Amino acid sequence: MPALDDHARRDTKQAIRVTTDRLLVQPSKEVGERKSRAGILIPATANVSRRLVWAEVVQVGPTVRNIETSDQVLFAPDTGFEVEIQGDEYLILRERDVHAVASERTEGGTGLYL
Repeated sequence: MPALDDHARRDTKQAIRVTTDRLLVQPSKEVGERKSRAGILIPATANVSRRLVWAEVVQVGPTVRNIETSDQVLFAPDTGFEVEIQGDEYLILRERDVHAVASERTEGGTGLYL
């Protein structure tokens, strides 16, 4: 009988909550293959070590102070940890691993906008 209970627990879907200063992000397509300005396809294996990439923030931990859900964040692709959730690829980053944030422009705001 306990084996049936274990099987039922594995089939139950659970909500994921990010802890402390962590961010759950979905990387943009440029993390993999990308094209140069001249149209040359550059495979993911030819990684440029100093190139930062963008990701969309899906969820933030309770102690994250400067980043909100749906912000676009710029980070080094070799930071964080990869995780697959329901067939989709995500990364878990620390807030300190983020180099820049692009968010919606607000009235009266200052700074750089993409």
